[in-house]
Amino acid sequence: MSKSTICLSEKEVRYLGTIESVVVGRISAREAAERLGVSVRTIFRLKKKVSKGGSFEMVHRSRGRPAHNRVSKEERKKIEDLLRERYFDFTPTHAAEKLSELHGIKRDRKTISTIMKEMGLLVRKRKRHSSIIHRAWREPKARLGELVQFDGSYHAWLQDRFTDRHGNHEICLLAAIDDATGTLLHASFDASEGVLPVMRFWKEYAQKQGFPKAIYLDRFSTYKMNLSVAAENPDTKTQFSRAMKDLGVELIFAHSPQGKGRVERLFQTLQDRLLKELRLANIHSKEEANVFLSNTFLPDFNKRFARTPHQEGDLHRTLTEKEQSELDLFLSRQDVRTLRNDFTISHTTNIYQLLPTPRLLLRPKDTVHVYTYPDETIHLFVRGKMPNFTLLSKGSLKPFSNHPSDHHQKII
Repeated sequence: MSKSTICLSEKEVRYLGTIESVVVGRISAREAAERLGVSVRTIFRLKKKVSKGGSFEMVHRSRGRPAHNRVSKEERKKIEDLLRERYFDFTPTHAAEKLSELHGIKRDRKTISTIMKEMGLLVRKRKRHSSIIHRAWREPKARLGELVQFDGSYHAWLQDRFTDRHGNHEICLLAAIDDATGTLLHASFDASEGVLPVMRFWKEYAQKQGFPKAIYLDRFSTYKMNLSVAAENPDTKTQFSRAMKDLGVELIFAHSPQGKGRVERLFQTLQDRLLKELRLANIHSKEEANVFLSNTFLPDFNKRFARTPHQEGDLHRTLTEKEQSELDLFLSRQDVRTLRNDFTISHTTNIYQLLPTPRLLLRPKDTVHVYTYPDETIHLFVRGKMPNFTLLSKGSLKPFSNHPSDHHQKII
């Protein structure tokens, strides 16, 4: 740097004035050290430099020199091309991860952020200010499995690469996150947040790690009846509530989205990260997406974001042999029908004809328990036994060609 182009910063001007006062003897080195908050030895070093070279010596030697770790023109062009083609809507952190993992370009988040800003790819969104409600902070639970937050999110997760038979791009992501560790314990895509998809979700969850001590969820009708339904039905437990009670799992219902903030924030993160990861992997179906979730995304997500709990130990309860064998029965949708005079019952859009069954006397007005298993097969029970039956009119659910010797006879 030429001395003619020197330009001191505000801090350097302040240091220079103090050191010049020491040079001419106006103040002592100790007074200067106290004023600048440095050691006396530093003051003597700076005094020597200013006496020898003048104000130019106050400028740092690296001023005006290119950084040793600067991004070369070739590397910057490669980064810009990749950002423009593949990572145009990524956050700087996510983009930096992908550039390192997939392309061997190891640059920190701030460098990528600067490049994205200069390219016009990074635009800060203004936060909308809404009415503020005071809420108390709740400390996370201490151990894994003590409390699991569960919810579903409808979103165009596969963007325009997936369309259902109604022309809709949205599918539902069901997810459970541990309150103590932030671990994404299980997630799966399904058509909806209905009873059977939820039952399938928890069957898969239980087969992997058992049941948690408690589940925290919202008051959506899948999980808890609204007041009008409860008024018509004295049994206010829904299918899911009944199943979890039978399995000894406590349900805690949130009264607001903020109450289950961890799972709400999880979906905000997933709608950014997961959506883009599915696009990069060129996923086109729910089945492919579920395989990608289980084998690739969840392990990587938990490696990055899971934290250590306050206390060691896992409060998930391992299933007993009886629970394992009857898990479908526990997690079934259970309805009650009355046998008609023609020995038929109606269930959803199906009509079932009950047939003569050995050791089971069927009579009109008998109570028929209809169990819809998570795989959507229908199982009928009369007084604890399974009658033979056939499907007369076919609807959306799968008929079950039952034979009493092949299935459990006991009703829980």
